[in-house]
Amino acid sequence: MLGCEGEAVVRRWLTLVTGLLECLCFAGAVFGWASLVFVLKTEGYFSYLCVNTTGVNGTQFLDCSAQDEQFSLVFTIASFMNNFLLLPNGFLFDRFGTMVARLLGISMYTSGALFVAFSSSALSVLLFPALSCISVGGIMFLVTNMQIGNLFGSTRSTIITLYNGAFDSSSALFLIIKLLFEAGISLRASFLFLAACGIIHLVRTFLLLPRTHIPYPLPEGYTYGDTPTGKNTSPTHSLRDIPRSKNTSPTPSLRTTPRGKNTSPTPSLRCFLSKFFLWHLVWLSVMQLRHYLFIGTLNPMLQRLTQGEPSLVSTYTNAFAVTQLCGVLCAPWNGLIMDRHKGKPRAPGMSEKEADLRASVLSLTLTALQCVLFSICASTPFLPLQYLTFILQVLNRSFLYGGNAAFISIAFPPCHFGKLYGMLMALSAVVALLQYPCFTLVKGVLGGDPLYVNIALTLLSLLAFIHPVCVYLHCCGLAAQRGKPKDTLPSPSS
Repeated sequence: MLGCEGEAVVRRWLTLVTGLLECLCFAGAVFGWASLVFVLKTEGYFSYLCVNTTGVNGTQFLDCSAQDEQFSLVFTIASFMNNFLLLPNGFLFDRFGTMVARLLGISMYTSGALFVAFSSSALSVLLFPALSCISVGGIMFLVTNMQIGNLFGSTRSTIITLYNGAFDSSSALFLIIKLLFEAGISLRASFLFLAACGIIHLVRTFLLLPRTHIPYPLPEGYTYGDTPTGKNTSPTHSLRDIPRSKNTSPTPSLRTTPRGKNTSPTPSLRCFLSKFFLWHLVWLSVMQLRHYLFIGTLNPMLQRLTQGEPSLVSTYTNAFAVTQLCGVLCAPWNGLIMDRHKGKPRAPGMSEKEADLRASVLSLTLTALQCVLFSICASTPFLPLQYLTFILQVLNRSFLYGGNAAFISIAFPPCHFGKLYGMLMALSAVVALLQYPCFTLVKGVLGGDPLYVNIALTLLSLLAFIHPVCVYLHCCGLAAQRGKPKDTLPSPSS
C-alpha cells in the first residue's frame, strides 16, 4: 500500500503522462490538414466545384481550382479561430478555472468530430464548423494541461515546452486517419472514434485535474483531482503568469508575483504601444502567415509539382505529416538557447532581465533565418527539395511559438502577460487571414503559379530580422548606461 505521499507522486506522474498523450494525440490535429484534404478529395468533398475546361492546346481537363479554394478557406477560418479565440478563452480559463474551460473544449472537440463523421460530399459545408470546433477545442486541451508543469517545481518550464512540442506533433493525427482510410477504415468510423474519446477527456477532467488552477509555488499539503474523500479540491489561487508557447492562451506565467506587490509601474497600454510589442507582433505575424499559407496550400502545390500523380501526392503528404511528429523533439532546443546563460556569472550591474533579453537575440534571429530558408525552399518548384522544406518547416514552427511566449514573459511585466499574449495572438490571427486572398490571387490572376506570391512572402519574412536588431540595440543601450549615477533600467516600452 502506498502512503499519502506516494499516492501524490503517482497521481502527479499519471497527470503528466496522460496530459502529454492528450496533447500528442488530439490537441493540434487541425495542422495536419494536408493529410485530411487528400482523404476528403477522394471522398468527393466540394467536387461539384470541379468543371471540365479546355486547355490552350485544345485538350479537355478537369479544373478543380475552385475546390482547392474551398479547402483553403476551411483551413483559413479554422486557423483564425485557433488564434483569435485565445483571448476570450484565456479570460474564461482565468475566471472560471480548469473544469469549465475543459468542459467547453471537450464539447467543442467532440462536436467537430461528429460534424466530420456525419458529413458527406453532399454536406461538404459541414467542414467549416467541424474544423473550427476541432481547432478551438484542441487549443483548450493545451491551455489546461500546461499548468501541470507547476507540479514539478524547477522542471516546470521544460514540461511546458514539451507540451507545446506535443501540440505540434499531434498534427500527425490526420496522417493516421489517412493511412487507416487507405487500409479500408472509413472516414466516418475514424471520427466517431475521436468523438468517443471525449469520455477519456472527461475522466481526466474529473479525476486528474483541479477545478480551478494549479498554483505555483505549490502550497503545503496541496491536493487536486479526485481525493479519497470524494471531493475535488484545490486552492482558489488564480495564477497570473504561466508562459505558453504556440497557440496557447493567456494563462498564468512561470513568473509569479507576490500578492500586493506591483513589479512594474508600466501601464498595459504603454506596453501595447511599445516598440518591443509592435516589432514582436510583426516578427510573429509574417512568419505565421508563411506557415499557414504553406499548410493550407500544400495539397494543390503537390498536385502541381507531381502533375497530379496520386501516388506521388500521397507519398509527399505522408512525408510532411511524419516530419510533424518531430515537433515534440524540436521544441526544447529553443529553450536551451534562451537559457544558455543560466548559471553563468553575469557582468557587473547586469540584471537577470537584461541577460534574458541578450539571450533572446540569438533565438529571435535563428527563428527568422529558419523562416527565410524554409520560404526559399518552399518557393523552389523542385519536388525532391520539398523533403528539406518539410524539415525546415517543423523546426521553424517549433522555434516560432516557443520563442513567442518566452519573449513576452521576458520583455514585459508579469502582471500584463495574459493581456499581452492574448492580444498578440489575436492580432496575428487577423494578419493570418491574408492567406486566403493570397491563395485566390494564385488561382486567379497568376493562373495557378505561386512563384510571385512566394517571392513576396519570402521578402516579407525579412521584416522579422528587425525585431532582434531592436532588442540587440536596446541591450547595447543598457550596457552603456551601466556605471552611470542612479542607473535605471530603460523599459522596453521606451
